[in-house]
Amino acid sequence: MHTRLRNIGFMVVGAVAGILISLNFQAIADRTTRTSLPIEELRAFTEVFGAIKTNYVEPVEDKKLITEAINGMLTGLDPHSSYLDAEAFRELQVGTQGQFGGLGIEVGMEDGFVKVISPIEDTPAHKAGIKPGDLIIKLDDTPVKGMTLNDAVKRMRGKPNTSITLTITRKGETGPIVVNITRAVIRVQSVKSKMMEPGFAWVRVSQFQEATAEHLVKHLDGLFKQGQVKGLVLDLRNDPGGLLHGAVAISAAFLPSKSLVVSTDGRAEDARKKFYASPEDYARRGDDVLKSLPGAAKTVPMVVLVNGGSASASEIVAGALQDHKRAKVIGTQTFGKGSVQTIMPLGNNTAIKLTTARYYTPGGRSIQALGITPDILVEDPSDTLVRVREADLQRHLENGRIPEKKDAPSSTRTKPPASPSEVKPTELGSKDDFQLTQAIAFLKGEPVKSQSPTVAQSDTPKAKPTN
Repeated sequence: MHTRLRNIGFMVVGAVAGILISLNFQAIADRTTRTSLPIEELRAFTEVFGAIKTNYVEPVEDKKLITEAINGMLTGLDPHSSYLDAEAFRELQVGTQGQFGGLGIEVGMEDGFVKVISPIEDTPAHKAGIKPGDLIIKLDDTPVKGMTLNDAVKRMRGKPNTSITLTITRKGETGPIVVNITRAVIRVQSVKSKMMEPGFAWVRVSQFQEATAEHLVKHLDGLFKQGQVKGLVLDLRNDPGGLLHGAVAISAAFLPSKSLVVSTDGRAEDARKKFYASPEDYARRGDDVLKSLPGAAKTVPMVVLVNGGSASASEIVAGALQDHKRAKVIGTQTFGKGSVQTIMPLGNNTAIKLTTARYYTPGGRSIQALGITPDILVEDPSDTLVRVREADLQRHLENGRIPEKKDAPSSTRTKPPASPSEVKPTELGSKDDFQLTQAIAFLKGEPVKSQSPTVAQSDTPKAKPTN
């Protein structure tokens, strides 16, 4: 038996070494350790592999064991690194085009359960009342505990007009909530706009996709043709992010040409980059999607609205416009996802999504696990959630420049939350949207109020951004 395990071990050592080479991990490993392999750890791996092959209650294919080992290596790093099998890789590619089948939620993993980062507007999940911070504990009759994030996402996606039952837990509720949702083809309308009142426009970006910048130009063109625009609100609330070049393009729409939008810093040389408001950094098909942008978009007074559901690409835009003093950022602290995930195809229609760098604003601030601090704090009275942010996720990547306060949770509120049944969530962009009305008030030079009627905010920030 020992000889057999040893022989299996030798074969697996060779296989693992070959896998490491084929994945080209040397390109992202430290230069001093590129030529060495952790022999003792690989020996332990092969012993476990051999024990499973010989003693597990049922036969297990080598492919499954290796795949699960790769997945475990990645999910053990941080909440955003993962292995993408052929189906997940294909869905990722389709999803960036703004159309896919499913429920319409941005999710992550927390303590073995699926955590909702943000529901996408006008999707089945959004209409069913799914909220950021909800913890999905069952999919139909199957417990989520023990599933990988990819497995859970597969179960939630499916053919349109089929249904799935989600069992969720929500802070403030005494027991689980059961929601039945019918899947649909998710066509995300990433840009919306309207004139809130004469001279004051609202533009909402709900997700950064391939065509988001092109759609933004069309909406801005339509708004500016309606007459003089005295002030513009760029609404990034509950925007979970998306494509980096989309964020660079949206920032470039409002910044002077060649302005620094965001930089990345990682261990590998190609992870250390700077992205500017230039077609070279945001155009993907050689055509400048901003060429027909109304000129007034570069100078119109602006406010950027954010909240705890604003993540990743939306934080890049908010940070860039804030650092260049192009716009005032109003709302609440953003989610804090400031890490770069690189998709590395493996050649067999699969890929790995690996965290390779951190994002930094033009002023050098790390977004990771901190987020963007608004210039003017204005809370949403209808938001009863205790927001879960990046810093609350297990194994989250640390900021890199600012030490974290381990004794204080990041998911805090400035006042005790109301019972979820007491307050009806406000429709973003409606006349009852408190944060939006305060943004318009700021653009008109009027006093800005916080959620509390006893607290008034002025142009002077209550909490200055940390450099």
